[in-house]
Amino acid sequence: MRLTVVGNPANRRVALFTSAVRAAGLPTPAVLPWADVLTGAVPPPPGALVRVDSPGEDPHVDRLLRRSATAARHGELIGLADAYAGLVAGLDRVAAGGAELLNPPADVAVLCDKRRCHAVLSAAGVPVPDALPPVGGHAGPPPTGGHDALPPAGGHAGPPPTGGYAALREAMAAAGWRRVFVKPAHGSSAAGVLALAVGPRGVRADTTVEPTPDGLFNSLRVRRHTDEATIAAIVDRLTPDGLHVERWLPKAGLRDRVVDVRVLVVAGRPTHAVVRAARGPLTNLHLGNARGDLAELRAAAGPAGWSAAMETCERVAACFAGSLHVGVDLMFLTGWRRHAVAEVNAFGDLLPGVLTDGRDSYAEQVHALTTGRWRRWRAEVAACAA
Repeated sequence: MRLTVVGNPANRRVALFTSAVRAAGLPTPAVLPWADVLTGAVPPPPGALVRVDSPGEDPHVDRLLRRSATAARHGELIGLADAYAGLVAGLDRVAAGGAELLNPPADVAVLCDKRRCHAVLSAAGVPVPDALPPVGGHAGPPPTGGHDALPPAGGHAGPPPTGGYAALREAMAAAGWRRVFVKPAHGSSAAGVLALAVGPRGVRADTTVEPTPDGLFNSLRVRRHTDEATIAAIVDRLTPDGLHVERWLPKAGLRDRVVDVRVLVVAGRPTHAVVRAARGPLTNLHLGNARGDLAELRAAAGPAGWSAAMETCERVAACFAGSLHVGVDLMFLTGWRRHAVAEVNAFGDLLPGVLTDGRDSYAEQVHALTTGRWRRWRAEVAACAA
């Protein structure tokens, strides 16, 4: 078995996967840099087994994805829809040589568009927050393969707003919602996300977005905006790239923090989990939040509640059976009796230090490949769908 990795060579994701492959006694994977893919490199040939990793964290690659002559400034939120279009085009180039991809373009195209992903999950009966109709932007290039005809997402609350903060407030009022999560359709790592609440005392938004006169910037510090004009300006600036707006569901808490869980599903099986604990609504660990105690969370959910949540994660993975792994952001709701899926990540397997049966997240994927478990699971999903 010979593997190729499409990624940014200096990125730790590539290094960690390469180490896992070597530890399994397999040949060192070839690395095809994203920068080369986006500038016309020959794609991997038929017979190659290809892992496509995240193109993030590289300013040059970001510029190529956006097809821009200038690089984004550090932390700048710019060209999210263009970067998504570049990702989809790059994936198509990788697949054009006939290689077998461990995360095919059709799956990644949906997973990296929160509106499409929500629609697919809702149609499959996966519990997700209700969502408003899409705000701003456009649906982007149609995905290929198994997701070429997407149903509308569940929970829509009226005609689609025409865009911008004013339309968002109108849609919230029509739905009777006072708290929502406003998410860039193609964002990641909470970049550009606003936890927006409207009440008798005014409006507030918890977000990492720092507005300046000439742009929006993503910081590692969550700040609370209470000036409505500032919040409106942020939403209006984000709208052209497309927004996904979900009802804000109250998460369960442990001790003095709210929690959710990143669950890695490999070949249809939940294998690794990390609890993310925060004092505010944004739980991403890179924002200074803490890893929580998984045993404590499982005890709070109870055996039946945890088992039901893991079954949901398996159903999520079955929606993307072409992909070796998906990262599911799962939240238990207040009272621990219900759960919902907040996000599904195409590149959600960076879970350093988390072991299951002595294997980290990358070794688990290599194990699923070498034992044939991934191919057996894909066959099972296909048989059930037939």
